[in-house]
Amino acid sequence: MAGLDGPGEVRASRGTRLLPDCALNDVLRQDFRLVALPGGLPGADHLTGDERILELLRRTHAAGRWVAAICAAPKVLARAGLLDGRRATSYPGALEGIEVPGLAYLEAPVVVDERVVTSPGPGTAMDFALTLVECLEGPARRAEVEGPLMRPGR
Repeated sequence: MAGLDGPGEVRASRGTRLLPDCALNDVLRQDFRLVALPGGLPGADHLTGDERILELLRRTHAAGRWVAAICAAPKVLARAGLLDGRRATSYPGALEGIEVPGLAYLEAPVVVDERVVTSPGPGTAMDFALTLVECLEGPARRAEVEGPLMRPGR
């Protein structure tokens, strides 16, 4: 986990304190199989305004790897141009006022479209996480991870 400004504490939208492992600048040249963005405000706004994040997302996706965002963070994918012509979801209202050509907005727990994964919020976080496992490691690995979680109806 990388922090925009360094490895110092980040306070999330609900007051949760996060300690990034490193600064974003320390990992920008690395290639990742997946870049996943957390949601919440004002965090998603900080990500949206950071050109380094936008370029990392574009580069990762252009290389055929995965990008993902939950809650308000799909607005970052939109700013990077990665939701154009795709199906996606987000926290209600997070994409309002943002021009996204050809976006098919869906109300679903998780939407996967051409290596772009979106999810609407905290209540869908488990589905989001398990979908990311499946995207990276396949359905058998997802089932292996999900089984012991004792999820109702699964």
